Amino acid sequence: MVGSGAVGSFYGAHLAQAGAEVTMLCRSDYAVVKRDGITIVSIDPTTAARQTRQFRPYRVIDHIGAYADTADVILVALKVLPEIDTAALIAPAVQAQHTRILLLQNGIDVEKPLAAAFPQHEILSGLAFVCLNRVAAGMIHHLGYGRVTLGRYPTGSSVIAQRLAELFQASAIPAQLSPQIGRDRWQKLIWNAPFNPLSVLGNATTHDILRCADSARLAAEIMAEVITIAQTEGHLFGPELIAKNLEDTRNMAPYRTSMLVDHQSGRPMEIDAILGRPLRIAQEKGLKVPRLATLHALLQLLSHAVTTRR
Repeated sequence: MVGSGAVGSFYGAHLAQAGAEVTMLCRSDYAVVKRDGITIVSIDPTTAARQTRQFRPYRVIDHIGAYADTADVILVALKVLPEIDTAALIAPAVQAQHTRILLLQNGIDVEKPLAAAFPQHEILSGLAFVCLNRVAAGMIHHLGYGRVTLGRYPTGSSVIAQRLAELFQASAIPAQLSPQIGRDRWQKLIWNAPFNPLSVLGNATTHDILRCADSARLAAEIMAEVITIAQTEGHLFGPELIAKNLEDTRNMAPYRTSMLVDHQSGRPMEIDAILGRPLRIAQEKGLKVPRLATLHALLQLLSHAVTTRR
């Protein structure tokens, strides 16, 4: 497991619960995770009741060169940031022919650099539908959901994807296989593109965004722009998906998005993964997406301002 943040820790714990030998590559959390493991607190949004469990990885390492085994799967749960060269980072562990690479990340086309770097290795792509926050070193708060979608990149499924889905299901994580994981990435972006940026710009939870009529309407308009871009890529989503996303979000507990948590913690935000890449596709296709462009510009301004203050 490359990435010991909220997503990597949560799903690593579930894979271990199902019997997998999970080695965690940690950076800033290394000392804490090595000593104490990872604490995962599941919080019921209705009753505030808490269930705590401890996850002790099979092995904890602080650099990829310390991994001496042969991996069946390298699961990447890192943030998608321009400064992170994932292919170079994991290269020392991509040794055996049978090693597969699974990307459990946000964004469009995140698989392309890995497929180019490791053409002989099976690339899997995954999406996590979960509300999680890393609140301290080795401490994860799970606020709801947990479903994962897995598929072979660029299309289809495979034996290892099926096996991973079975491991997740054995540990109470709903998991499904998708023969069109690229389409599913666009479908998730339809939610991410409005709610992550708007939560940062408004210092708001998902509930706050939808409680305000103007920001709720803006969220719907941003979704429509993403659908327009996706359609030029061959993914024919209908407008009914906007209403479904809004309704599903109203029905979930108020949530501080991962981008908002990153911003409040002074960490880099996934601006390019969530906004930059679809915006470039729109520009290449000659599409006008003014709301996405405005969000991208404002978040870039905010990010530069934070960096300057440091």
